[in-house]
Amino acid sequence: KLEGSKCKGQLLIFGATNWDLIGRKEVPKQQAAYRNLGQNLWGPHRYGCLSGVRVRTVVSGSCAAHSLLITTEGKLCSWGRNEKGQLGHGDTKRVEAPRLIESLSHEAIVSAACGRNHTLALTETGSVFAFGENKMGQLGLGNQTDAVPSPAQVCGAGSQAGSACGLESPFPSKGNECQDLALSLFCAKERHNSDGKFIARAQRIEYDCELVPRRVAIFIEKTKDGQILPVPNVVVRDVACGANHTLVLDSQKRVFSWGFGGYGRLGHAEQKDEMVPRLVKLFDFPGRGASQIYAGYTCSFAVSEVGGLFFWGATNTSRESTMYPKAVQDLCGWRIRSLACGKSSIIVAADESTISWGPSPTFGELGYGDHKPKSSTAAQEVRTLDGIFSEQVAMGYSHSLVIARDESETEKEKLKRLPEYNPRTL
Repeated sequence: KLEGSKCKGQLLIFGATNWDLIGRKEVPKQQAAYRNLGQNLWGPHRYGCLSGVRVRTVVSGSCAAHSLLITTEGKLCSWGRNEKGQLGHGDTKRVEAPRLIESLSHEAIVSAACGRNHTLALTETGSVFAFGENKMGQLGLGNQTDAVPSPAQVCGAGSQAGSACGLESPFPSKGNECQDLALSLFCAKERHNSDGKFIARAQRIEYDCELVPRRVAIFIEKTKDGQILPVPNVVVRDVACGANHTLVLDSQKRVFSWGFGGYGRLGHAEQKDEMVPRLVKLFDFPGRGASQIYAGYTCSFAVSEVGGLFFWGATNTSRESTMYPKAVQDLCGWRIRSLACGKSSIIVAADESTISWGPSPTFGELGYGDHKPKSSTAAQEVRTLDGIFSEQVAMGYSHSLVIARDESETEKEKLKRLPEYNPRTL
């Protein structure tokens, strides 16, 4: 049996909660009824409806305006934007606060992932369920349809260990007992040595999509003189997806990346796209390996085996890019437990603190509080969470989720003092 996270605590939320407006200039016509629902929460809040519910995993994604939580009993709840049925409730109605996915209530969920408009869930027996948008075949169900609003089992993706989704590319991974399995359920964005493009007719490019999970067959490294060599014995331990790129961590603590190379997000000191997983050189030295990987919208992070945080790509695309992994000096000496990226903001749980930063505009996802600066280009401690231990952090496009430890009476008291968020519903 696969095991879920060992975390336990209460869910906190801050940032943008008008789910249909996130990343858009205005709410689409068909969602007009929801136009004024949700607000920007500038500091951490508890959901009133979750009192007494203990959470072990929170999930969102840098492209996502929806979120998931897994309870300590292995139940999966979802809420947020739902135009493509990505919440798995069998409809496309927006949901304001975490709600149990009834059709998965008999399953023990250990891991899950959010793409922009689709979701994957992994059970303890290794089954994968997918729901939401499927126009690129990103659900891995063998077909292309606009929306699948109820969880459907992905065949041929058994005994995986975890999941990561980019814009339109789900990817089972992550977990404790991962085997040598890097299955890709990729649409055209990240493929098997091709980008899948073809010209359908004059002026119209279409994509040849992967409709069922297919194993990633080759991992490569490029030498200084341009030679391409296969890298044997890659046993995948973790996977992370950005908007248009993917990272893999293997059992030898090596990092591979592929996909769109813009802004240096692949870490190869050039902006070329990579069609197959390519070794990121920096982590391929004894004692210099990576222990954790995270993918942002247009950037990447890794924690080295000695605890240093490395960054490459760009969080603010109007500023300079970092073309290869560089140490994040602001976080030198901090022991990083969990990290998450939004569209351009970052949140980190390290030692006894929660740290965040991100350029303007922000919507509260940095959690600095009501009458405080809204954004920061340098890493800052989130003072509104002083004395609260963050077990795990997650981030959507412009909202943040934290699992706050509630073991001791002092911790419970601290959490009780935080404001309760009870969103209006239609």
